[in-house]
Amino acid sequence: MTLSVPPGQAVDLRVQPVDEVLDRVERSLQVRLLPDTLVRKRRSVGAGTDRDTWVRIERRPLDKIPEQGWNGTESAARLAGIARPEWHGCVVWRDPVGPAMWRADETELLPGVPVGAAVLSAAPELPDEWWPALNTSLDTLAAQHTNRVATPDTVTITQALVTDTIRSVFTDDVDTTVERWVPAHADLNWANMTAPTFSLFDWEDWGNAPQGLDSAYLWASSLAVPTLADRVLHERRADFGSRDGKWMTLFVCAKILGPYARPGDPRLGPARRMAEQVMEELRTG
Repeated sequence: MTLSVPPGQAVDLRVQPVDEVLDRVERSLQVRLLPDTLVRKRRSVGAGTDRDTWVRIERRPLDKIPEQGWNGTESAARLAGIARPEWHGCVVWRDPVGPAMWRADETELLPGVPVGAAVLSAAPELPDEWWPALNTSLDTLAAQHTNRVATPDTVTITQALVTDTIRSVFTDDVDTTVERWVPAHADLNWANMTAPTFSLFDWEDWGNAPQGLDSAYLWASSLAVPTLADRVLHERRADFGSRDGKWMTLFVCAKILGPYARPGDPRLGPARRMAEQVMEELRTG
């Protein structure tokens, strides 16, 4: 159950054959994947099944699997009061050739369609009840308890990571110590939420993170649409008004403006202006 990948070449499930992987998942979960529903991304593949469920398959390198394990979707099943797909089961195996693990999680179908891409270029049409549902789920999540640590972008978030990321772009010598760590989804963007019925999915990386991480990620995902970014700031104003929320705003701004910044990215200007504003607030606050 391996991929035919030349040595040294990165695995990209959008282009590489995955038939053997899909066959193994079908046998292990005793389910048939529906070919016309197949969605292929760089490191994951998803498909509907003949029992009206969804299966998401991911390949993750061993060095990207933290000590806490690799069961975010499974462990999120115990979270109450959050709009998300119910988890049914999984299969996990070690890649027999490469230094990686495979995991397939089966969940109930989404109640709607993904709002859009990870970074939107146009404002989505959302019903009035969508925003209260988002706020309820995020606030309920932050009030719960876990020993997991969030792994945004598959990297475990730590105080050192926060400090190093911010100071790699913003050189002001200010105390970046995070005071409040709360459970977060850690990959909150418009591709991981549904509409018109709100639901939050893809829980692989959830865990404790600085207050405001989710809100900051959603704001960054909205920056190419100024009215949408402003709506996120308004809806999640309690996060953005906190000191930790300001650090998370700088954290995501540093990711946009840092060494991997893309020329022509419409988020560059808004991120730079927001970063200057937040730095001034931190200096004077």
